[in-house]
Amino acid sequence: MRSIATGTLPGRRMLSVIVGAILVAGLMVTAAAPEADAKKKDNSNRVSYWLTVLHNNDGESRLIDAGGDLTDFGGVARFATKVKELRRDANRLRQSGKKASVLISSGDNFLAGPEFNASLVNNEATGEPFYDSVALSRIGYDAMSIGNHEFDFGPDVLAEFIEGFGGDTPFISSNLDFSGEPSLQALEDDGIITGSVITKKKGEEVGIVGATTELLPTISSPRNVEVEAVLPAVQAEVAALRAEGVDKIILSSHLQGINSELELVESLTDVDVVIAGGGDELLTNPGDLLVPGDDTLTPFGPYPVLAEDAEGQSVPVVTTPGNYKYVGKLTVGFNADGEVLKVHRSSGLERVAAMNQLEGVNPDRTIQNQVVEPVAEAVRELAENVIGQTAVTLNGQTSQVRTRETNAGNLIADSLLWQATKVAGDFGVPEPDIALQNGGGIRNDLVINPGPITELDTFTWLPFSNFTSVVEGVERTTLKAILEHVVTDAPAVAQGKFAQIAGFRYSYDPDLPVGSKVRSATLDDGTVIVQNGAVVAGPALTVATIDFLARGGDGYPFGPVDFTPVGVSYQQSLANYITAPDGLNGQVTAADYPEGGEGRIVAE
Repeated sequence: MRSIATGTLPGRRMLSVIVGAILVAGLMVTAAAPEADAKKKDNSNRVSYWLTVLHNNDGESRLIDAGGDLTDFGGVARFATKVKELRRDANRLRQSGKKASVLISSGDNFLAGPEFNASLVNNEATGEPFYDSVALSRIGYDAMSIGNHEFDFGPDVLAEFIEGFGGDTPFISSNLDFSGEPSLQALEDDGIITGSVITKKKGEEVGIVGATTELLPTISSPRNVEVEAVLPAVQAEVAALRAEGVDKIILSSHLQGINSELELVESLTDVDVVIAGGGDELLTNPGDLLVPGDDTLTPFGPYPVLAEDAEGQSVPVVTTPGNYKYVGKLTVGFNADGEVLKVHRSSGLERVAAMNQLEGVNPDRTIQNQVVEPVAEAVRELAENVIGQTAVTLNGQTSQVRTRETNAGNLIADSLLWQATKVAGDFGVPEPDIALQNGGGIRNDLVINPGPITELDTFTWLPFSNFTSVVEGVERTTLKAILEHVVTDAPAVAQGKFAQIAGFRYSYDPDLPVGSKVRSATLDDGTVIVQNGAVVAGPALTVATIDFLARGGDGYPFGPVDFTPVGVSYQQSLANYITAPDGLNGQVTAADYPEGGEGRIVAE
């Protein structure tokens, strides 16, 4: 695609809306060509190769359906059928020139939760591959980028996930060094994990480069995997592909938000298409058929958004909402020199829906039988296991637990404090004084109305492989620094680092400068830790939290302190606390957990 002047990123986004409308009308987008260009050979302005890039991101183990009331939408078995249809359509495109397709995932291919728990339980019992691996390997991806959630259970579970594909699917990331993790390094040595891959489609070589967010160490658990800067790693991989004669190059990156990809493109050269992952942004054109609810959202922009690279070339950038709700379809036309001339008017989101919906499909029978049905049965068993009753609505809305105190946040933080206290002696650690739980570890927007609490609810709220842990010797200045960190942008901006707490209460002033917002902090026994913004001298504290935060996840500045996992996941800690006779004995009351919280966290 020829150069398009775009200016700054906000201006580019506005221009992209205009450009997207033109693309939908089926017109070629080019800059004004100088007269000299007219003298070039005709083939420079003629599409000789149409490549349909099918893509998705953030499937996140939503294998059954899109969740909630969206039972007729999403689902990996329907997704597989939709991909098959679109591959067929790509080969039948009514345009001159060769036609081919590739299928790419831009990361977060599985996620902790009740559905992935079914994989873990089945794998432990039978040794069979994870259900996600079975489904995705059958669909047949040309490349799968590695996202941040792939590391939530640590490198060894990621290695098992990849091994479940049988070696037929390349996993790509150009900026991760696996030399400190033997299980992943072995896969790299075998060529299964690689920085990029070349796939031949209808006689043409297509290069696909992967990249993973530089935030990985603070938002997941990569252990000894080293993360390198994205830009130089990607550009080096692109240069290597170009040196091998590959002139059609796709970047599939998982940078946590499409703005990061748009900014990255500004410094790149020789990349023809970018697939973004991690942000779930909605790119849509007029007339696109959307999943119910998505039609009420304000789109980020058109499909595709255009970015200008370091040489002034326009690069289409695409992404999709996750959970297998859509297959992205970007059809681009290359000339004989490997330049993108056109984006076909049929490009856009393709909704995944059941046969009783418009443009619906039947599920892939094998994936339905081997994956969806056993996972659904496992989830039903969790849903049928009632572990307690609540007399009050428990608010686990993502926008709330990441900005302010909620009663669900209090319940979860209390469970960490209770569980760590119960087993501290068994692990030779002091009983904790307080507990901290990051809002980002409380997932899935779950609100539990008065009535039963099930085992499924605990997995839905707390899906990760986080273990309740005890951090000893936390200085009071360190605790204040942690509190300052978690309220940096609160309550205006929802961030995963915001802490739900137990064992103390604190106040902060959001209008004060960063680093000086926390005004007071007092333990439940009356011990004052912070007064009038100043730390009160006294002995260090013991903190119950999750191992993710103890290692510095979400940027928590614990520093080089010792911590001890106490052998219980945070999900199990919550279930134990609700059910135990010396916990809540199966009853969550409005007196203990009033709606709106009880004033543990006060924004002055």
